[in-house]
Amino acid sequence: MTTIPRPEFPEPQFQRDHWQNLNGQWDFLIDDGDSGLDRHFETTGDFDQQITVPFCPESELSGIHHLDFMPAVWYRRTVTVSAAELAGVVRLHFGAVDYETHVFVNGEAVGTHRGGYSSFAFDIQAHLHEGANTLVVCARDDLRSGKQPNGKQSHLYYSHDCDYTRTTGIWQTVWLEFLPQTHVQSVKFFPNVARTSVAVQLQTVGAGDVTIAISYQGQPCGQATVASTGQLATVEIPLSEQHLWELGHGRLYDVTLTIGDDVVHSYFGLREVRLEGYKFMLNDRSVFQRLVLDQGFYPTGIYTAPSDADFVRDIELAKAAGFNGARLHQKPVEARYLYHCDQAGYMVWGEMASWGIDGSRPEAIYHFLPEWQELVARDINHPAIVTWCPFNETWDVDGRPQLKEIWATTYHVTKATDPTRPCVDTSGNYHAVTDIYDIHNYEQDPAKFAEEFDGAQQPNHEFWDEHDARQQYQAGQPINVSEYGGIKWAPSEETAGWGYGDGPKTEAEFMARYAGLTKVLLANPHLSGFCYTQLYDVEQERNGLYYYDRSAKFDMGEIKAATEAKAAIED
Repeated sequence: MTTIPRPEFPEPQFQRDHWQNLNGQWDFLIDDGDSGLDRHFETTGDFDQQITVPFCPESELSGIHHLDFMPAVWYRRTVTVSAAELAGVVRLHFGAVDYETHVFVNGEAVGTHRGGYSSFAFDIQAHLHEGANTLVVCARDDLRSGKQPNGKQSHLYYSHDCDYTRTTGIWQTVWLEFLPQTHVQSVKFFPNVARTSVAVQLQTVGAGDVTIAISYQGQPCGQATVASTGQLATVEIPLSEQHLWELGHGRLYDVTLTIGDDVVHSYFGLREVRLEGYKFMLNDRSVFQRLVLDQGFYPTGIYTAPSDADFVRDIELAKAAGFNGARLHQKPVEARYLYHCDQAGYMVWGEMASWGIDGSRPEAIYHFLPEWQELVARDINHPAIVTWCPFNETWDVDGRPQLKEIWATTYHVTKATDPTRPCVDTSGNYHAVTDIYDIHNYEQDPAKFAEEFDGAQQPNHEFWDEHDARQQYQAGQPINVSEYGGIKWAPSEETAGWGYGDGPKTEAEFMARYAGLTKVLLANPHLSGFCYTQLYDVEQERNGLYYYDRSAKFDMGEIKAATEAKAAIED
C-alpha cells in the first residue's frame, strides 16, 4: 500500500468530511524554455520524470533534487470521480504553488493563479466525467524579474548569506473537495471577551438557513441559526462558558456550520489584542512578546515540512528556549502550522515574503497586494496571529527609493480587512504608516547595545535608529525590536558559515552575549517585545539556537532562563 505524504487535512479551520488528498506520485517535466504553454504540454507533454507532491523539485523529498533555475515545470496525474460526486461541486484546492499556475483538466484550461504563497481553488466539475480524468498543472517561476515576491529564495545559483535554496512549483498539499451546490463559502469569527460571545460573519453559495453550533471540549456552549441569501450574514452568539486563549493555553472552541447537506467544521479562540500606550495587550493584560525568528525551512523539504509533526516540534523547541511566539519570517506558512500555534497558545506575526518585489516602481502594488489580501482572508481566524506584517526591510533598488504610497496603501487595506489586529507596514525599515514602530538592531556588544536603548543618550529620547533619515519615530508609539542577536555559532568553521558580527569563541561567551543583549530589551519599560534571530540555522546561515537539523547547540535551560526573565512592561 502506497503511503500518501502529508496526509492530514490542510485547512483545519474550514474542513469538510468528503475530500481526497492528491499528494504522492505525479508525472513531471522541467520546461527549460518556458514554451510548454505554446506547445500545449497539457496534451502533448513528454513527462519523463516522477515527482513526489507536495515537495518542490529542488528538495530531496521530491525525488528530483534539481537545484538550477526552472522557468516552468509541469505536473500530471489521474483523478477518479464518481457520478454521485459529479452531482455536486468538485473543488480542486492548492495550498500553494510558486508562482504562476495554469491548471488543465482533460486538456481544458480551468483557471490561472498568480502568487507563490496564497491558497487557491477552482470548481472543476464541468470539465470532469465519471471515472478517470487527467489533471495537468503548469507552474511558471521567474524570481529574478522583480515582479514576484520570493522571500529568502536565492537569486544566484548558490545559496549565500541569508538567501537559501529556491522553491519552484507545488509545495503544499493538493486536494479535491466534494460539496453540494448550496454550501458555506466563507466564515469569519470576531470574539468579544467582555461579552463572552463571538460574532460570526459568513457567506454562502445559494440560499438557506445556516445553523452554527459551538462547543468546548465536546460540551455545547452556544448555537444560532441565521438566514442567508448568498449575501453577507452576521450573527452574535453568546457563549455559556468562557475559556480564554492565552499564552501556553489554546483553549479552542469547535464550530460546526450546516446549511442543507453541507457541513463545515471550524474553530476559534476567545481572545482580543490591542495596543495601550507602549504596551501590547492580550485580553487586557500587558504581555511582552518574546518572539523568535522562524524562517520555515527544512533540510530535506526546503519550504515544505516533511511531516505535520515537524510543526509541533518547532513550536516545542521555541518554547524550550523561553519564547512565547515567533515571527514567521519572509514566508507565509501553511495553515497546518498556524493550527498548531493556535492549539499551543503560541503568538505569531503573519508576514509576507516581500523580498523580490521592486518597491520603487508603482506596479509593485499589483504584484504584491492581491496575494497579500488572499493570505489575510485565509488566515484571519487564527487566534495565534497577533500582528500583520506585509513587508520586511524595504531597501532601495539600484539607488531608487521605495514608493511609500505602496506601503501606506497596503497598511490601510490590511486594516480595512482586519481592524482587530495591529499592522506593521514594514519590519525594520522604512516605515510609512504603522501601528508599532519596530526596528532591527544587530549590535553584538551588550554594553553598546544598552547605550543605544538608553533614552537619555538618544536624540529621539527612546532609542538609536540607524534609519532616522528616512523614518521618524513618534513619541509614545509602541516599540518592538523585531530583529536582534543573530549571534553566529560555528566554532569549528573558520571561514564557512554566515552570521552577524564576530562569533563568540566559547559557549560561556555566547551565553554572556545572549543574556546581556536580551536583558537590555527586557529591562526597557517602553519596549513591548523582541524577536531573536533565529530559532535554527538555515543552510549556510549559522546564527540559530539550534542546528538546521533541529538538534540543540546549547543548554536550553540557560537560554530559557535569560529569555523568560520578567520584562519591565509586562504585568
